[in-house]
Amino acid sequence: MEKLLNKLVLGTVQFGLDYGINNKNGKPARESAFSMLNFAYERGIRTFDTAYAYGNAEEILGEFSHSQNLGKDIKIITKLKPNIILELQGGIFNIIASNLKESLKRLQRDYIDGYLLHTPEYVREEEIVSALNDLKKQGLVKNIGVSVYEEEDAIYAANLKEVDYIQIPYSIFDQRLDKTDFFKLAKKNDKKIFARSAFLQGLFFMPEDKIPQHLENAKAYLRELDKIINKYNLSRQQATLLFSLNNENIDHVVFGVDNMEQLSEDIDIAKQNIDCKQCIEEMKEKFANIEKNIIFPSLWKK
Repeated sequence: MEKLLNKLVLGTVQFGLDYGINNKNGKPARESAFSMLNFAYERGIRTFDTAYAYGNAEEILGEFSHSQNLGKDIKIITKLKPNIILELQGGIFNIIASNLKESLKRLQRDYIDGYLLHTPEYVREEEIVSALNDLKKQGLVKNIGVSVYEEEDAIYAANLKEVDYIQIPYSIFDQRLDKTDFFKLAKKNDKKIFARSAFLQGLFFMPEDKIPQHLENAKAYLRELDKIINKYNLSRQQATLLFSLNNENIDHVVFGVDNMEQLSEDIDIAKQNIDCKQCIEEMKEKFANIEKNIIFPSLWKK
């Protein structure tokens, strides 16, 4: 029972930005964000995911951790500012080290557990990976890695000796990596895998009449999903979270929430011993090939 709970990583993008296609209330007030972080910690979540690019999410997480004196009790993963090498002048190491130190200051920490490249193609730049490795040697970072979108980048990272953490998109509708050697390579090369986007930014929870025109094709898939999960008395929230949590190739599932109710429900789902093996098999078969314009939020028309 604790096994699935230990896989949960609370993502904090919603605490720093108006985020998510189904987010009706926008960014929560600071006090609400603190309450959710505290609730997550009290219920057993010990790893939190953030990024330089998530508005003031790093600051909020840092204030919470510092005010509760959590220090080494929690692990924090953050990410280098996207496209930073194009924006700034100077040596690559200095640019990255400076960005990391800004994140550490906001997080009120001396080091972080994971530092990821937020621009996937950077993982192919030897000088950039070398700079991350030097920061790791200095003790400012415990693990380095990359957040990817495409299968090719995931496989490249899985083969790269220096990489410790790989964050991937993975959901009922996005099973692309299951069709590659990625998970086998990652296991062989001792990489820790973090799956995000289980809820597809809330698309899975949208009422059909609220789904925008440019995602019209998603409606039929969601109806098919309901047919399957209704047979097993599962809600969409249970099905989406359990689909990722029950994948033995995934070490951690990064999930985001808009409010306390969602957070409480997600934690309860992970704690309950729900047998959904058969349902997962059906979902794997039915949704193995979904169009990229549905599973890539970057392709959604804003």
